[in-house]
Amino acid sequence: MFTFSYDGREIPAYRGESIAAALHAAGVRVLSRSVTHDRPRGFFCGIGKCSSCLMRVNGIPSVRTCIVPAERGMEVEPDRGRLPEVSFESHPPADLDVEVLVIGAGPAGMSAALSAAEHGSHVLILDENPRMGGQLVKQTHKFFGSKEEQAGTRGVAIARELEKQLAGYASDGRVGMLLQTAAIGYYGHSNEAHVIAAANRMENQLYRINARQVVIATGAMENMLAFPGNDLPGVYGAGGVQTLMNVYGVRPGDRVLMVGAGNVGLIVSYQLLQAGVQVERVVEAMPSIGGYHVHAAKLRRHGVPIQTRHSVKEVYGGDVVEGAIVAELDDDWNEIEGSEEKVPCDTVCLAVGLTPSARLLLQAGAEQRYIPAAGGHVALHNQRMETSVAGLYTAGDASGIEEASTAMVEGTIAGLAAADTVHGVEDIETLLEDCHARLKDMRAGPFGEKPRMAKTVIHREADDAGI
Repeated sequence: MFTFSYDGREIPAYRGESIAAALHAAGVRVLSRSVTHDRPRGFFCGIGKCSSCLMRVNGIPSVRTCIVPAERGMEVEPDRGRLPEVSFESHPPADLDVEVLVIGAGPAGMSAALSAAEHGSHVLILDENPRMGGQLVKQTHKFFGSKEEQAGTRGVAIARELEKQLAGYASDGRVGMLLQTAAIGYYGHSNEAHVIAAANRMENQLYRINARQVVIATGAMENMLAFPGNDLPGVYGAGGVQTLMNVYGVRPGDRVLMVGAGNVGLIVSYQLLQAGVQVERVVEAMPSIGGYHVHAAKLRRHGVPIQTRHSVKEVYGGDVVEGAIVAELDDDWNEIEGSEEKVPCDTVCLAVGLTPSARLLLQAGAEQRYIPAAGGHVALHNQRMETSVAGLYTAGDASGIEEASTAMVEGTIAGLAAADTVHGVEDIETLLEDCHARLKDMRAGPFGEKPRMAKTVIHREADDAGI
């Protein structure tokens, strides 16, 4: 254990712990404030996708403290809108030339990198987090499904195995890794290569990456609900709660209201119970539970009520959550007057779905569509996961919200296609057919209906667009 400085206080932290997690463990809930109304902001997503945790670190403003590890002697303070005291002027961009660039080191990105490296390509994998694994590192539950879907294996174990395999290719120079480095812009083609700008802000280093093929596997962002008080510290995305508990061992609060009864909401509720946190109730706007009933049964055995046709109407409190008001909904999704009920709690967890993180794909000019079943705007892509921009692929949640198991297969397809374009891959059609057969099996059944429908629309429209 060591300490860093926060606004004149010494904050204890452990090696590998994020700044925001250490502050949370020390009782610091307010990490920033809104510019216009000075409203408090706190830990929300835990994966660097929102702006709630932006703080000034060692003089550098707007640091996403939820993904930056704490270090001994760091100086952390609220970001009060002052101009930066550092620049990139003394650190000119470093030029990197690669055959296959993979942006995102989650299940899809790691699988893409492995697939491309296995078939002869030199790969660089880029991620803004301090470790690889993406959402797998917080998934302590065992996967369902078949052996091909990693049934009976915990997400954290899958992440370790993928990282071990990548390390084998890294040792012979086939795979390079840049962590804590974010892709900050796509600058088109130059000499038959895609040009990507990336930055490691804490090391004050820019990179200009020239890549023959690019796989964008940037994952997804937590959805938000619109209600008064939704920005108060103590309102979290479900992934943020998992990050605090399962990655850093920090309880998000003592009394939780869970919003959403899909698999994520049910699983996280049970994990909260295991951590000694009281789950007041689970509310679900739909008329029925969306997740596996075995997960719901676990909660009910612990006395946790699950209220369908209910949602959160308002969250109240001063600088932090002090409670919430829930209301019953009618058949037209309107609140039933007089059904409001106060729920004392210090934490509201939103498990209301994800949106693909497709902004880099949009900047690159990949043709997109808004497809609700896929989670939002996604880049059209063909059976090889290639978008309308030649040599630019997508995979995993960035291409449509699904499970980690399908993300890994999609990543494998994208890596295969990229390697095939660079060097040619023997028996490529057989390998791709095998991957698509696996995806078909994974998407079978009622829980696969939504992603199956989304991919049907994506591939049909991609075909119509000549992709």
